[in-house]
Amino acid sequence: MSVPVVLLGPQRFDPTLGEAVRELGIDGPIATITAGWQEREPEDGELHEHLGKRTVNLKLYARTDDVWKRDPELRTAHRTRQDRLRHKQDFYRVRLEHELEAAFVIQTRTAPHEILDEEHDFSIRALQELDEAHLRQCRAEKERFDARWKPTTREAIARHRDELRQILARCAAVAIAGGHVATLLNRLELFGMDELLAGKPLFAWSAGAMAISERVVLFHDTPPQGPGAAEVLDRGLGLVPHVVPLPHPDQRLRLDDKERVGLFSRRFAPALALAFRNRTRVTWDGNAFVNAHGVERLAPDGGLERHARWSVEGRGQGESLVLAPGVGAPSESARSSLVDMTGLVPGSSGEGAGG
Repeated sequence: MSVPVVLLGPQRFDPTLGEAVRELGIDGPIATITAGWQEREPEDGELHEHLGKRTVNLKLYARTDDVWKRDPELRTAHRTRQDRLRHKQDFYRVRLEHELEAAFVIQTRTAPHEILDEEHDFSIRALQELDEAHLRQCRAEKERFDARWKPTTREAIARHRDELRQILARCAAVAIAGGHVATLLNRLELFGMDELLAGKPLFAWSAGAMAISERVVLFHDTPPQGPGAAEVLDRGLGLVPHVVPLPHPDQRLRLDDKERVGLFSRRFAPALALAFRNRTRVTWDGNAFVNAHGVERLAPDGGLERHARWSVEGRGQGESLVLAPGVGAPSESARSSLVDMTGLVPGSSGEGAGG
């Protein structure tokens, strides 16, 4: 039986995590992962209070520091791998910027509709093939590293995994906070958390939601530097399928630009590109995204769609999106300016490929 995975909007200023936990009837301790906060990992007092003082922080960031101290050989090898991934990301970004520029230029050209449609399809396929090629390279690098070093079996990590397994056995659910997405993903991978989290109800927001999806997409249409090309960073843990979570959409996406929105939606289809503002959430029940609260999908026509339920049928070949009739739209979410805690700016991934 599938366990639910709840994806939420930002939680820093207007938290709704407690509502989601109560809605699912979670009773008992809740393990928390705040490794994306980096050195601020232990500053989880507000989260602890919000969840009724029943949280247990798994301390993955601190545990990683301990692993590096105990196993400097592994740390050196991991750093070398991360350097290689950074180079791969840079070269992928060069190709990506040219493909996106071509796609936007083609969108402005005048030609018979059938020709334009064909050319738009070519643009989408070129972007998808480039994204997939990059993901294959990332996977190959990590598979080589795992085969050579077998990190989860090394004493420094195995000891922590035993402790984590014992803690999780006592917990009814796990909450994964945001922060720096690359830092968070690297820590989750280092300890093999995809295996340890299996069978647990999950609540994840911002970078946390991104890290547990099938692929991590960095996005910002108007970044402080660079052209603002959405880029695939790496595969995520894959604990929730068929979705590209987009936290802080009003600060990071030009949602009024139908051409950009439509291109983004089609590029990552059949996965749903879902925008998570404050006070929004949706639940993956193992078959569909249900119980949506204000979550909006970036649609292929460049619009925003709000529905009660989304499902993807015929997984693999011939996937199709099924939309349930919309329910009464909730009030518009607050759109206050938020402090950037996610490190999601394309071209400045920091640990990005690192950590």
